[in-house]
Parts: sequence; C-alpha cells; structure tokens
Amino acid sequence: MTRLRRAWAPILALAAVVAGAQGAAWNREHYRKREVLVPMRDGRRLFTAIYTPVEARGPLPILLERTPYGVGPYGPEGYPDVLGPSELFDQEGFIFVHQDVRGRMMSEGTFVDLTPCLDGAPGIDEATDTWDTVAWLLDHVEGHNGRVGQWGISYPAFYAAAALAQAHPAMVAVSPQAPIADWFEGDDFHRNGALWLPHLFNFIVNFGRPRPGPTTRWPEPFQHGTGDGYGFFLAMGPLPQADAKYLKGEIPFWEEVMAHGTRDAYWKARDLRPHLRNVRPAVLVVGGWFDAENLFGSLQVDRALERQSPATDHRLVMGPWIHGGWARTPGDRLGDIPFGSATSRHFQARIELPFFLHHLKGAPDPALPRATVFQTGTNRWLAFDRWPPAEVRPTALWFQPGGRLGFAAPAEAGTVAWRSDPAHPVPYYNGITLGMAADYMTADQRFAARRPDVAVWCTAPLERDLALAGPLRAELFVSTTGTDADWVVKVIDVWPDDAGRPAGRNLGGYQQLLRGEVMRGKFRNSLERPEPFRPGKPTEVAFALNDVCHTFRKGHRIMVQVQGSWFPLMDRNPQVFTDIYKAVPGDFRPAELRVHVGPGFPSRLVLPVLP
Repeated sequence: MTRLRRAWAPILALAAVVAGAQGAAWNREHYRKREVLVPMRDGRRLFTAIYTPVEARGPLPILLERTPYGVGPYGPEGYPDVLGPSELFDQEGFIFVHQDVRGRMMSEGTFVDLTPCLDGAPGIDEATDTWDTVAWLLDHVEGHNGRVGQWGISYPAFYAAAALAQAHPAMVAVSPQAPIADWFEGDDFHRNGALWLPHLFNFIVNFGRPRPGPTTRWPEPFQHGTGDGYGFFLAMGPLPQADAKYLKGEIPFWEEVMAHGTRDAYWKARDLRPHLRNVRPAVLVVGGWFDAENLFGSLQVDRALERQSPATDHRLVMGPWIHGGWARTPGDRLGDIPFGSATSRHFQARIELPFFLHHLKGAPDPALPRATVFQTGTNRWLAFDRWPPAEVRPTALWFQPGGRLGFAAPAEAGTVAWRSDPAHPVPYYNGITLGMAADYMTADQRFAARRPDVAVWCTAPLERDLALAGPLRAELFVSTTGTDADWVVKVIDVWPDDAGRPAGRNLGGYQQLLRGEVMRGKFRNSLERPEPFRPGKPTEVAFALNDVCHTFRKGHRIMVQVQGSWFPLMDRNPQVFTDIYKAVPGDFRPAELRVHVGPGFPSRLVLPVLP
C-alpha cells in the first residue's frame, strides 16, 4: 500500500554548495585529459576522452557518458565547462569518461538511430558497445575503484538506459535522464502517431546528415530564411514536399520516417521498453513535467522497470522542468509560471549527487523514496512509495452541454461542433518561433479559447484544492464529416481574475496549459492498424495523457479545450483517411468536427485525484 512518506518545502538556493561557475579553466587545472580509441568486439574503435583528477584521492569510480552529439572540445587542451552531471561532481572528483557513440563524430563505424537490441552488425548494439567500453576502461585506466556509473540526458539517456539490458558487472549505478523510449507512440517525433513536425525537421535536417568520415565539426546549420515557424511549415505544404524543397534526398532518417507511417516492425525494433528486464544496476530515472521531448520516455522507462524488473533498485524523480532543465536552468520558473525555488539546485545537491556517491563511493545511503516528484500549483516536493500513488482515485469530470464541466454526469444531451480547416490550423503558441517554444507547456491559452475552431468546457471556481497525481485519460465521443481527424485535448488551470502578480507576472485570468495530447483519429484503436471514421457516426476516441502532479488551488477553474489541429507543433491531418506521409495538396479538406455529450455519449476526462 502506497503512503505519502513526507513533503518537503521548497529548498533555499544552495549557493554555498554550487557557488559560481567553475568552467573549463578550473577543470583544466584539476584534471588530466587523454583521448583514446577504444576497440569494440567487431574491431571498430570509439573515440573516448578520459579525465582523471590531478591530485591523488585514492581509488575513484568511473562515470561514463556516451553521446551522439560529440565529446568536444577535442584535442588535449580542450576541456568542457562541466565534466559530470553538474559542477558538484567535478568538485567531488571522479574519473570522467566521455565517448562518441559508434558512427558519430570521431568514432569509427556506421551510426544507426536507436539500437537497443541487435540491429546492425551481428551481435553489435549499444549494450555490447557499452560493455566493451567498460571492460577496456577497467583494464587501461589507472586509479579506479572497480565501480562504474553512467548517465545522460535525452539521446545520451537512451544510451544509458540501453546499457541496462546487458550491464557489465562493474556497472553499478545508472541515471537515464529524459530517455527515449518509443519514437512513434510518445517521444520526440510522434504522439500517438501524429508527427511532431518542427522538432523532427529542425533536428534531423542537421543531425541526420551523413558524415563523410570521422570529424570534429558539425555540418553547417540549415537556414530557414525566416523566424516564423508557422509560416515556414505551412508554406512547406504536405510532408512529401519537405524532401523536394529542402532535404533533397540527403537525410536518410527522414526518408525512413516517411516510409513507416504506422507502428510497424521498424518502430518496434527501436522500442527500448521490452529490453528492460532483470536489470542489475541501481537506476535513477529523471524527467521534467514540462519536457516537450521525452516526458513520455522518463515515465515509460520507470514503468517498464517496475513491471519487468521489480527487484531492481530504481527511483524516479520528476521536477517542474523543460527538457534537461534540471541541468541547464535554475528550475525556478517556466515562462510566466513561478516554482518558488531553484528546484534544479535541490535535485543536484540532495538527490543526484548522493545517489552516485552512495553507489560508486560507498557514501551513506540517502534513502531516496521510490518516487520524488514536484507538485506544481503548491510548489513543493513530495515523496511516494510508488508512482503513480496507490491511493489515487480515478474521478470523472464530465463534459456538459453549454460548455460546462462538472463532477456529475449530465442528464441532458448535447453537441459542440466546429469547422476544422487544414489551410488555417490552430496555432500551438501565441508567439513567433521556429520550433517548440521552451515554455509552451505552461503557456497562456486564452488566444486559443477565442478561436471558433477550438471547443471549450470549464468548471465553476473550485471550492477547495484538488490534487492530481498520475496519468489523465480523455474519453470522448466524437464525429466528423470526413474520414480522419486529429483530436487534441488540452487540460488547463484557469487562474482567478484577481490572482495578482506572483514573481512580478500578472496571472489574473491566466489559462495555464497543464497537459496537452493528441490522438490521430485513425489510430484510435491501434497504432499498427489505422481505421477510417464513418462520416457523421459518433465514435469513441479514448487515450491517456502523460502524468501530472498538480494541485488546482481553491478559486481556480479547470478548463478543457478540444481542437482538430495544433500547428506547427504537429503536422496537419488532411481529414481524409490516407497515408499522410504520401499526401498531396488535394487531399487536405475542411471538415466539421463534433463532440457529443450526455446520455449515451459519456464524454469525460478521468482525473487521478489524490486524497
């Protein structure tokens, strides 16, 4: 039985612990660097930078990061500003090892995206490359204590998590932070089959260019010719035109994505979750509630460990962060929304460093709870014995006629209809940006609520606080005059008109996005086998929204917005049943979308209410 173990008030800024940026000059003074080519079992060699403390401090553990983004600055005098997960690790003293993964930057071999299992040369994957690296380090690096840890954020977190599948016996602690779990269901490039357009395009147009050979330089960045992503991607037209206009057949991964429009064998082979079984190392999974890229991955890796490797010592940390924000920002706010303290400093000093010190250096056990999560709304850290908490009660919030939301099922039926036009899609953000705005997941939604192609439901002001902890679920009864449609559901915390100015920001009437998700309608029953809608026929579309830990405060209101587009965050649906990756301009047609409510059509949002 889960119980709430304790609640932590926001921690004061840990200035005495992390005072000042050390930077490359400090690391150059305190660490020796050497660059080597580490041989793998198939003869390929991976470029590896090793940093050893100048002062002898006794045997030290090895802390490894494997990355496709380059371990620069290259050369014997090239030192990064931070060697470990934070400056605290640099001060503490570890043997830091940074490695270019196979086929990237200065490493030999051929790069293949996401190979958690045997998916390349026979017997070669990221787990075997990690094993071979660890074995070589133990034999060729002096002064180690026989213990190895690994960490990484985003793609490097995938490599950390992939290493868990066949971990070397010396690997005792691993921290995947915003790992990639599944690129079709919910991470980075897709959400329930809908393409996250600017994120894929803007990333792969640079990252996806094949290198001519080992190099220390990235390709020249792509020039959009504008800062207006909405205009750029609308003018690009249907997805096949991206290659003709801009990519010119030079980006193999783009072509692979366009060739695999369902969750077929290609995507299943890149799903990390089935490989997380019988994991030996201790694991610290880290994620951000407002991570637009890999929130799904953090939650799903933790769930996979809980389900498939229950004996593993694994812990979860979720904070109020954007992608990598726990390492790259103070974590005190996102956009207009304040969090009351430097949450990243708390994580670094009280959770991340103690975890590695305990497992790698034998320091006292920090007794971390199974789940350490930041509760937005109240701005406090909570600790749970499991995640989601067992005491959560699924509670229905019903769509009512007249745009109302209520906790009682409506007695009368009704519908809300709007015209969804792919030529004029609903913007995802009230601003000009080329990609995913860092603060879009907390941004004010009043601009969308005022559009005629966004349906809105709202509660009365809450009479008491309402705390949520876990995944939400949308259960809609919908119809369309077309044969396909996207159903975007946004859950919003509406601040009172007299909310005032916390941290200097006017939040009166603010419609704070809490969670937004989409179901591409043709995938409503299966991501593998798409199905058309029958025009005009009411149909259930039900899907989960990623977890939250949030309190709607007394006097706030809960709002739900439903819309058929969210551009250019996700690609446009033609609203006819077709392979969207092969669509032509004539396929895109307006349609009337409709949500049905009341008896016979119990449209609702199921909330994970924490007593």
